[in-house]
Amino acid sequence: MSTRRKKSPDTAFHTIPSGDRSLRAIDPFSSSSATHLNGTDHPRLAAPGQLNDRSFRMKRRQFCYSVLSLVGVSSCSSLPGSGPGARDVASKATASLRETATSAFKYVSVDLTQQVLAVLGDPGPGSFLRSFGKGRSGPPELMVGVGDTVSITIFESQSGGLFVPNDAGSRPGNYVTLPSQTVDQKGYISIPYAGAVLAKGRTLGVIQADIVKRLSSRAIEPQVVISVTSQASNEVTVIGQVGSPGKLNINSGGDRVLDILSRAGGITNAGYETFVTLQRRGTKATIYFLNLVDDSKENIYVAPDDTLYVYQEQRSFTAFGASGNSGQFKFEQEHVLLSDAVGKAGGLLDSQADPGQVLLYRLEHRANLEKMKVNLSAFAPDVLEVPTIYRANFRDPSSFFVAKKFFVHDRDVLYVTNADQVELFKFLTLITGIVGAAASTAADAATTRNAGRYLSQ
Repeated sequence: MSTRRKKSPDTAFHTIPSGDRSLRAIDPFSSSSATHLNGTDHPRLAAPGQLNDRSFRMKRRQFCYSVLSLVGVSSCSSLPGSGPGARDVASKATASLRETATSAFKYVSVDLTQQVLAVLGDPGPGSFLRSFGKGRSGPPELMVGVGDTVSITIFESQSGGLFVPNDAGSRPGNYVTLPSQTVDQKGYISIPYAGAVLAKGRTLGVIQADIVKRLSSRAIEPQVVISVTSQASNEVTVIGQVGSPGKLNINSGGDRVLDILSRAGGITNAGYETFVTLQRRGTKATIYFLNLVDDSKENIYVAPDDTLYVYQEQRSFTAFGASGNSGQFKFEQEHVLLSDAVGKAGGLLDSQADPGQVLLYRLEHRANLEKMKVNLSAFAPDVLEVPTIYRANFRDPSSFFVAKKFFVHDRDVLYVTNADQVELFKFLTLITGIVGAAASTAADAATTRNAGRYLSQ
């Protein structure tokens, strides 16, 4: 029957019963490397304390080997993964185009201040005024076109002329109304004694003057009045999500965009999710419907052959980083301010976020940045939308007032950076994991080695 020894003060071990013998395995980080069998020191090993320095050096070497082996294993291709790593993709490509510059895109960085807010607003995706309305103070002058039907009345100063005979009798006035005519495919109308008169692309006043000139040598002081009874050329096409899509004639006094939309039955979706696109002679611009309502300058006059497309689009922004929630967030309201966006994204994580580095990414209009006096010499003059990062410093209490006035635009990206201490914590966690795994590996190796020595006796 095996006897139970008292543990030496400088030796840490565990007892494993085995018949009349017991195996005592050392703790690899204890002060002794001696292993005891049946209460007696192993004959091939030194007594406790005799080889402390040598044993310590051996343990230190084992520990270093274990750390190196773990580092090597961490890069081994046999480790689990959901797909190829970045190095595999880069090294095995047949050909590649790699960005060698410090930054893939040029961009500007702007701190949010009161001066910046004075320049910015919520203009939406575009502007009718900037695209079509410059230099126009009134409605466009309508021209007669192919397919229009016109009514022509010719007056003479007295009877006995070309159109008013002497025996006109009790006719109420010296005039004659010609049958209505439709402008033909070549753009002409036919007037008795005047021939074919060009009408296409001309105003009513120009056509009247031309007819008078042709009849002046044959009629008695002729005067001509022309009116359009049916239009086919001065039309606007309205499509999309309105009550009654179709073609609408432009009134002679002119119609604005909202006038046409109203005559088309109005929009069918919520105003804060509705956009209006105007296409005119190869130029296209889109505006947020509520901006069209709020800013009378954007409500420009329509022109013949314009096309208005009304559609619904849910505006959204994307948030990620050290925020409570990451993902895409819909506006679902007329305006979203920076303070609203941070709230929708779950706020800043108290244990992770750096409140001094709340960033918003946007393609900003060049004109706005020029008003802020940002140096844009690095960007070509034809670059109208400049990549811009706005920074809000929430460590400053007054920045919350700025955030309540800064409009978030559709497709903006909100990013909350990690605090510097978080990166340090990640590094320390990695080191702790490696050291812990190495220590466990060294202990297992020592136990296995000592058991092998015991079994070899």
